[in-house]
Amino acid sequence: MSIDFWINVAVLAGIYGIFALGLQLNAGFTGLLNFGQAGFMAIGAYTVGLLVVNFGWSLWLALIAGIVLAVVAAVAVGISSLRLRADHFAIATIAFGEIVRYVLQNAQFSGGNQGVLGFDQEWRVFTDWLLGKLAIIGLDRYTQLPLFIVVWIVFAVMLIAISALQRTPWGRVLRGIREDEDATAALGKDIFAYKLQSLALSAALAAIAGFFVALNVSYLYPSVFDPTFTFFGYAIIVLGGYASYAGVAIGSLIFWALLEGTRLMDTALSAGQQASLRFVIVGLFLILLSRWRPQGILGNHEEMRVRS
Repeated sequence: MSIDFWINVAVLAGIYGIFALGLQLNAGFTGLLNFGQAGFMAIGAYTVGLLVVNFGWSLWLALIAGIVLAVVAAVAVGISSLRLRADHFAIATIAFGEIVRYVLQNAQFSGGNQGVLGFDQEWRVFTDWLLGKLAIIGLDRYTQLPLFIVVWIVFAVMLIAISALQRTPWGRVLRGIREDEDATAALGKDIFAYKLQSLALSAALAAIAGFFVALNVSYLYPSVFDPTFTFFGYAIIVLGGYASYAGVAIGSLIFWALLEGTRLMDTALSAGQQASLRFVIVGLFLILLSRWRPQGILGNHEEMRVRS
């Protein structure tokens, strides 16, 4: 069993942990069913790739631009759709995510299906420097270790920051919106503005996750941002616990350990059949968890009361 394999699994868990933090903010604490998170992730990743490759921007400056552009996109989506009913808003965000993916797949500026390559030179320089430091303790042979370290440091910082933000009056207003919009509005709170802020912050987290996806794959192409990955984020929330940021970390580790670890099964099935079996196993685990602990591993029943 390769250590490199499990380091890569942990990298995926950290990236999608950051991604799912935004979904937890939307669905778990604001009551927004945002199914367009993969679209915001794609905007962040492609902004970084295109600015670096086509305009010679610094990778880190391009990251800031990617976050800003994802937030702008979230504001545009929110202004046009947040006043819709919850189910209509969910459909609108699915449509947004697909629009982004198909534009990237067919537009000339994005490279279409040819994708974007060659944006990670600065990251490679940083990786070589960090591996040189890790060589002191004999860990330089694990080439994914620098990405693992950075991803989980960023995830920890984002987790602490958003958990602290949730305990502020702003976070308590979001809970109020989730439980009863009318009662919260009666207290003089601008429901639309708070929902828009929640969506924008979620998009920023998705853009950061998209940046790390880009570094992980080293090659941007549209199918990386399939809407399926948004539902992976919701599966992480179900596993870890509804309205629990700490649960996102646990849920992401379990989800990716299950999904990727089942690759190691030795069966007589074809590659396609075994890939399907992996999803069956993950699905059964989610069903059993929903049956015996519907609030998730770190969730609680009280937090599952969402205004319909």
